[in-house]
Amino acid sequence: MIDQTSSATQIAQAVSLGSVSALEVTEAALKRIETGNPRLNAFSAVTATRALAEAKEIDARRARGEPMGPLAGVPYAVKNLYDIAGMTTIAGSKIDAEEPPAASDATAVNRLKAAGAVLVGALHMDEYAYGFTCENSHYGPTRNPHDTDCVPGGSSGGSAAAVAGGLVPLSLGSDTNGSIRVPAALCGIFGLKPTYGRLSRGGAKLFAGSFDHIGPFARSVRDLAAAYDAMQGPDSRDPVCQSVEIEPVLPQLGRSLAGLRVAVAGGYFAPPGVEAALEAVQKVAGALGAIKRVDIPQAERARAAAFLVTAAEGANLHFANIRSRPQDFDIGTRDRFIAGSLVPAVWVQQAQRFRRWYRAQMLKLFAEVDIILAPSTPGPAPRIGDDSMPIPGAQLPVRANLGVFTQPLSFIGLPIVAVPVQREGALPLGVQIIAGPWKEAMALRVADALERQGVVSAPVAG
Repeated sequence: MIDQTSSATQIAQAVSLGSVSALEVTEAALKRIETGNPRLNAFSAVTATRALAEAKEIDARRARGEPMGPLAGVPYAVKNLYDIAGMTTIAGSKIDAEEPPAASDATAVNRLKAAGAVLVGALHMDEYAYGFTCENSHYGPTRNPHDTDCVPGGSSGGSAAAVAGGLVPLSLGSDTNGSIRVPAALCGIFGLKPTYGRLSRGGAKLFAGSFDHIGPFARSVRDLAAAYDAMQGPDSRDPVCQSVEIEPVLPQLGRSLAGLRVAVAGGYFAPPGVEAALEAVQKVAGALGAIKRVDIPQAERARAAAFLVTAAEGANLHFANIRSRPQDFDIGTRDRFIAGSLVPAVWVQQAQRFRRWYRAQMLKLFAEVDIILAPSTPGPAPRIGDDSMPIPGAQLPVRANLGVFTQPLSFIGLPIVAVPVQREGALPLGVQIIAGPWKEAMALRVADALERQGVVSAPVAG
C-alpha cells in the first residue's frame, strides 16, 4: 500500500506497474499537505492544478505504453527560490513577492518532471537563504515535525520539514554554508550537497554565487540517489555547472566498501561540549570501522573566510534594495547584508587567496583517505525563538553557529551526504559523510551501507 511512509522508489515502481495511478498518489499527497501543513508551515504555495495535470499525463503515458521515467508519479516540492513557471519566486522575501511570475521552470524542476516526478508546491525558507533556523518574520516559522516547538534548521527548513513530516517523499533545497545539511540533521532525514558545479542552479535565485549548491532531501538514500541521477548534466543556464561525466549512482548502491579508507575529523570538528554530536559520529564511524583521525588544517580560519565572502557576495546582490527599502527586509537579514556591504575588498581578496590554499590542503587529505566523517550540527534542534545555545560550554548565538561544522566544508564545494542518527527519547542528530570532489557516488554508497545496517534511518516523524 502506498501511503505517507512510502519511498519515492516504491511509489515509482507501483505507478509503473499500474498497482496505483499517479493521480491517486498525487491526490493523496495534496490531501496530506492540506491537513498536515497547518501544523508545520512548510509550504508557501501548493501547485494543485499543475500537479493533477502532470499526474494525469503520467497515467496517460502508461496507458499508451510509453516510458514514464524513473520517478513516475512521485510527488515532490521545491524551496521557494526555484523558478516555477507561472509563479513568483519569492525566496522567502517580501520584496521579491512583488516580482512578475517566472516565465519557465528552473532546470532542476524541468529535469525532475522529465523523470516523471510531480511538482506539488513551493516550500518556506529563511529570507534570501540567509539563515539557519527558518524563522521567517514575513511568513512565520516553519516547525520541526519531531517537536513543533523547535526549529527545523535552515535555510531549507520547509524542504526538510515537508519530507520529515511525511508530506512528500522528496524535496529540493539549496546549500550555501550548510542549508541542506543543517536541516537534514535537525529533522532527521537524508540530504545531499553535491560538488560545487555538479548540479545546475539555472532558474534558482542565488545567495552567494561562489558557494551556492542545489540538492535533494529524502527519507532514504535510494531516493536521494534517484533524484540526484535525474538532475545530473551540464546546463548553459548556469555558467558554473560543469560538463563532467554523468555517473548514475543508483546502480552502484549496495556495492562492497572493501578497502574504503574512512577517517574521523578531529580538532576543530571535535570540541568539548558537543558530546551528543560526537557520539553520533562515533556510532557511524564504528559501523564503518573507521579508526583513523585526521585534522582538517585551518578549519576555523576557513569558517571565518566563508563568513566574509558569503556576506560580501550576498550584500552585493541585494545592495540596491538595502539602500532603497531597508524596512522591507527581515531585520536580521538586513543587518547581515549591511555588514556584508561594509567588508573591505582587501579582506575578501585575502579570504579568496586562503580559499585556494585551503582547497589544496584538503585535496592532500583525500590522497590519504576516501571519506571523512564529521558532525552536521553542534547539537539537536533549538526551540523556536531561542537566541542562544550552548556551543561548546558557552552560550552562543543560534543563527550564527548552527553551521559551525558545515561552513568550512562548503567553502571549497566538497560533496557531502548528511545522514540522520535517530536517538531514543531525544531529537535526531546528523553526521556529514564527506568525499573528495566529484565523488558523490562514493559518499552515497557509504550512506546506503549505513542505512542497510540500520545505523542511520529516517522514519516519518510523529
